[in-house]
Amino acid sequence: MTDTVPSPVTPPRWSIILARVLPKPMHFPSVLLSFVGGEIVDLVLQTGPVAKTVLLLLIAFSVLSWAVILSKWRLISRARTQSGRFVRAFRKAQRLQDIASVADQFRPSPLVGVFEGAVVEFKRQMGTTGSINNPVAIQRAMQVASSEEITRLERNVPWLAITGAVTPFIGLFGTVWGIIDAFHGLGTAGAATLRAVAPGISEALVTTAAGLAAAIPAVIAYNLIIGSIREIASRNDDFTMEMLNLVERQTVERQTVERQQAAPVTEVRR
Repeated sequence: MTDTVPSPVTPPRWSIILARVLPKPMHFPSVLLSFVGGEIVDLVLQTGPVAKTVLLLLIAFSVLSWAVILSKWRLISRARTQSGRFVRAFRKAQRLQDIASVADQFRPSPLVGVFEGAVVEFKRQMGTTGSINNPVAIQRAMQVASSEEITRLERNVPWLAITGAVTPFIGLFGTVWGIIDAFHGLGTAGAATLRAVAPGISEALVTTAAGLAAAIPAVIAYNLIIGSIREIASRNDDFTMEMLNLVERQTVERQTVERQQAAPVTEVRR
């Protein structure tokens, strides 16, 4: 008997087509090299311990600043959306009780905190004297609540300003240190040529580029976030005026009803 050699299993035609069309998977180092460039990665790896320490410090600043940027941008976006919905619900309401019952569903909005500050003072005056005798106290309560909400939004934002101000100088420090090291090696070698000093200077300039890469997004994001927070603060001030108008309108209506109820009693006595 002759041994039969099994024929190789041929893959389906569709798998061959997909293998030709689809790109081959790339590992993370190859992706990093294609995005940054192999020469830049080689320069980073060839830097001295001081330069590597500076680069690690800059990476830490950059990671923390991006964490603040993403968290604050998400918080401000939710605050804007919920503030618009809360204002529309507030303008449709006729009484404070109507909007107070649904205020919790607009909780990310800073206007909810301003509204609750006014309601607390409103109930305090109504429980003490049965009427609103001091609208200025309600306005002060809303201003305090608005200040607290703005402070909450501004928390950790100064870190972006620190990153934008400090990281270029940290990168410059690494560059100056690298240039000093390059010239020191040039003096030791005794070869005063551009080819001898160029590698050391190019390695030193990497830290300056890293410092700028950490500072530029932080500065841009800081200005955008501060502008958005100022817009929210202005909206809080406008809502304070609308809230005072509603409180005064309800106070006048309540006084009118009380006068109408007291009028028949005085006529009967006469």
